[in-house]
Amino acid sequence: MEKLAAIDLIETTFNTSFNLEQYTLFLRNLLNDYDDSKEREWAQGNYIYESFREHINRFKRLGIYTDPEGNEMELLVIETKATSKLERARTSLRNFVIKRLNDKNRDYALAAFYSKEDNGDDWRFSFIKIEHESYKDQKGKVKTKKELTPAKRYSFLVGLHEHAYTAQKQLMPVLQNDYSKPEIDELEKCFSIEKVTQEFFEQYKELYLKLAEHIANNNAITKLLTTAQIHSNRFTKKLLGQIVFLYFLQKKGWLGVPKNEVWGKGEKKFMQNLYTTAIDKKQNFFKDYLQYLFYDALAKKHNDNGIDSFYKIFNCKIPFLNGGLFEADYDWQTANITIPNSLFRNDEKNKAGDKGTGILDVFDRYNFTIKEDEPLEKEVAVDPEMLGKVFENMLEVTERKSKGAFYTPREIVHYMCQESLIHYLDNAVNDATSSFQPLDTDQLGMFEGATTKTGQTKLEIQHKGKIIIPIADIETFIHKGFLATENDQNIMIKAKKLLHISFNCQLLFVTMPMN
Repeated sequence: MEKLAAIDLIETTFNTSFNLEQYTLFLRNLLNDYDDSKEREWAQGNYIYESFREHINRFKRLGIYTDPEGNEMELLVIETKATSKLERARTSLRNFVIKRLNDKNRDYALAAFYSKEDNGDDWRFSFIKIEHESYKDQKGKVKTKKELTPAKRYSFLVGLHEHAYTAQKQLMPVLQNDYSKPEIDELEKCFSIEKVTQEFFEQYKELYLKLAEHIANNNAITKLLTTAQIHSNRFTKKLLGQIVFLYFLQKKGWLGVPKNEVWGKGEKKFMQNLYTTAIDKKQNFFKDYLQYLFYDALAKKHNDNGIDSFYKIFNCKIPFLNGGLFEADYDWQTANITIPNSLFRNDEKNKAGDKGTGILDVFDRYNFTIKEDEPLEKEVAVDPEMLGKVFENMLEVTERKSKGAFYTPREIVHYMCQESLIHYLDNAVNDATSSFQPLDTDQLGMFEGATTKTGQTKLEIQHKGKIIIPIADIETFIHKGFLATENDQNIMIKAKKLLHISFNCQLLFVTMPMN
């Protein structure tokens, strides 16, 4: 497929509400060929596993895709009960697909998740993969098994209110290949989060250098910052940090909330609309809008006619953020700092040919998510972890050391938390006294049956305390327990059915006439 046609197909599919016919067309072009004879009609009611009926309204299989290596992948469309289920029932939605895959003895799926409640305005395009755990059998041969192994879901945020830039960037190479069927590993790489993170950071760094250069060459701004003892680099970093933070805040629906509405009902494009207002009124976006937003609306508590956090100037509710990010480092009301509007939006093209090199232009291309990635559930978008990565990498080396600011990857943090939990539970549950040595005793007295040989000390440690739960079981619970608990609901349903059958059998036995 030619590049322009591929771009049009992605935008038509992902920049609009979910449309089954359009989505099917996209899959045919992405995969080049799949077995649509395996298509099944919409299934609902009793055809949905009982434990998932509160989340899923109906589902449909579009077909089966087989890659050149012979790996099979289910192509599914799943309609949820409500829009909120897309966010709040992510684990259950993933587990529904996993159960289908296990029943069909397959390991992969491409699935579209949408809700009829909002006419599919916001939906998810997901890749689901069941991981296999490697182990050695008694003969030393390496084999794999699915028992208590995780299944992961990677999702693009798509729809009427999202941007298809990331999906377009990562799916284009596969979509343009008309000559061969893609391998499933190749499709999985399209959902790479690392690519998005690295690309966003590189563009963020370019924005910083461009803005820093402008400020350094503006005598009026540098003179004011020097008087306030603020380094121009620090001012630039803080300004970019403030704006990117507000992109997460508007995603949460906390900016531009109407007077009588609750938090979460704000404008999802508050920053963009604010810029448009500045242009329409021929005002400076930074001086006349951003400064008031940063240092007045967000930095102070407001109350108008009993409406908490209502800000008259913007005629909406703005949350009070009690933190240093929005504390003014200079007298902003008299500073008269202006930054050209073109640094926020323009028609320039970058190296990749994308239109717009301004701060808002770049940020607008990406999907922002307020969900921290879970080990098994990842959204291919810029997440809050990016703030930590940006903060660490934009600090000078000396400043980083003095502040102790170092970015720790999420996988390491997850591992550290698990290990801490294991040791905490072991100490809390098990009475471990083997390391205790009474005063006035020989050093080897803390070990049971310690014997000494010439030039060598043999230590045989015996646990003197009471072991209630072996630490190996605690480790299994912490490392893999969540995989078991995900199936608790299924277990409970089966148990209820067994109890129901047992009760009916007993009742039948009691009421059975005796001959």
